[in-house]
Amino acid sequence: MKLQNNKILITGGASGIGLGLTERFIQEGNTVIVCGRRESVLKEVADKFPSVIIKVCDLSDEAEREKLFKWVSEEHSDLNVLVNNAGIQQWMTIGDKDFYGRAKQEIATNIEAPIHLTALFMGLKSLTTILNVTSGLSFVPFTKVPVYSATKAFFHSFTLSVRHLLKAQNIEVIEIIPPALNTDLGGKGLHDAAPPVSDFIAAIFEQLKEGKTELTFGFSHAMANSSQEDMKAAFNRLNPS
Repeated sequence: MKLQNNKILITGGASGIGLGLTERFIQEGNTVIVCGRRESVLKEVADKFPSVIIKVCDLSDEAEREKLFKWVSEEHSDLNVLVNNAGIQQWMTIGDKDFYGRAKQEIATNIEAPIHLTALFMGLKSLTTILNVTSGLSFVPFTKVPVYSATKAFFHSFTLSVRHLLKAQNIEVIEIIPPALNTDLGGKGLHDAAPPVSDFIAAIFEQLKEGKTELTFGFSHAMANSSQEDMKAAFNRLNPS
């Protein structure tokens, strides 16, 4: 993808990886729209980056997603890049009383939302690029987040299919595959020992400049290029008996 002079929508762009992408795309000379559930957090981003356009939207709600697309198509019809970044991670076990309810939240946000947004934004004639944020857990699940791992495996598979299906329309589909990073995903403090988001962002932008469509870093690079035996060993390391 070209890295400058785009108009980009980043879902969940006010924190974590999304915020890192927001900051870097602004630095590269793009117009960035950020959507998320929490208005207070969005306003903090707008205060820090005055050029950012913010929009409150609960992506787990189908009607909210449709409203978001309607707003974009009317107010920002020149938008050409969609970044499906928003996601939630639930640490839980199948025996938890609220397991199914929390699982449905993850599925709505991590699967239904990006599928729906992809279908909706195909209605923009200006669309040239879709970036999907999956996970190194797409390849090897971490059983403390069983549904999250499964949603990312689904999203990885979906991204491969969409990349193939949209070739004829000259729409580039790029997969961003992060490892665990020092963010609040899943809860504060859970990933404090992980690499910083800034290192990850720097690495994937170098890969974007090289024209790559599968962007990896650290653990996710190892998993995306590993054998079945390597993945079995990684599963055992992640999930000791």
